[in-house]
Amino acid sequence: MSLILAIDSGNSFIKWGIHDGIQWQALNKVAIKNITTLEAQWVNLSVKPTSIVISHVSNQFIRDKLSDLLSVWPISVHWVKSIPFQCGVYNGYTDPHQLGCDRWMSLIAARQYLFQQSCLVINVGTALTVDCLSDSGQFLGGIIFPGPYLMLRSLEENTEQLEAEIGSYQDFPSCTNNAIFSGVIQSALGAIERMRSLFSVQLQRPLKNCIVSGGGAHLIVPYINFPITIIENIVLEGLAIVAKESGQS
Repeated sequence: MSLILAIDSGNSFIKWGIHDGIQWQALNKVAIKNITTLEAQWVNLSVKPTSIVISHVSNQFIRDKLSDLLSVWPISVHWVKSIPFQCGVYNGYTDPHQLGCDRWMSLIAARQYLFQQSCLVINVGTALTVDCLSDSGQFLGGIIFPGPYLMLRSLEENTEQLEAEIGSYQDFPSCTNNAIFSGVIQSALGAIERMRSLFSVQLQRPLKNCIVSGGGAHLIVPYINFPITIIENIVLEGLAIVAKESGQS
């Protein structure tokens, strides 16, 4: 049996999974600061990968550390990059290679999941990205801005008297913690809703599909007032699709 080890090396977490070409056999994640714990997790796997595919947006030190950890298996590692066309998706970036490979994998996963329908692809991590994918598979572009936790941390680090502890969302906040948290949520929702509106104008019809993923998604999902589909580990899903198309599974 062919088994893919897919790794999503992000800014804050490393997510990984073993995929058999049909479904996930194992899924896990570790914080970047705990990257060394991956050695024990991978050594103790009951199944061993036959191919390895990685989306990496973190720094060179983490890339080098991953390479060391993966050397336990005599398998070549495929570090994915964004390219002009792959798995039915056309890359609309001026320089296609500049698009983050995590966003590229997310678009590929969204394209397959929605069976060639246009959609908004939202990934809520350290950064929050909102990307537009057309019916024909054209990535039209998207935006990047700080994710909820990064916004909170930025406020805490750059203000003298504000402690950005997580409060509760309120339409009309009546204490500072709630005001901060509500402001963060409304900032994210406002950007998402504006992109949804602009995309609907571009399509010349109301946008029906919206996919949400990422570790911070649970913070904003309760306040989104239009239909969404939640896909856990969307980058890993894209990696599995790419590996399968390239014959690695």
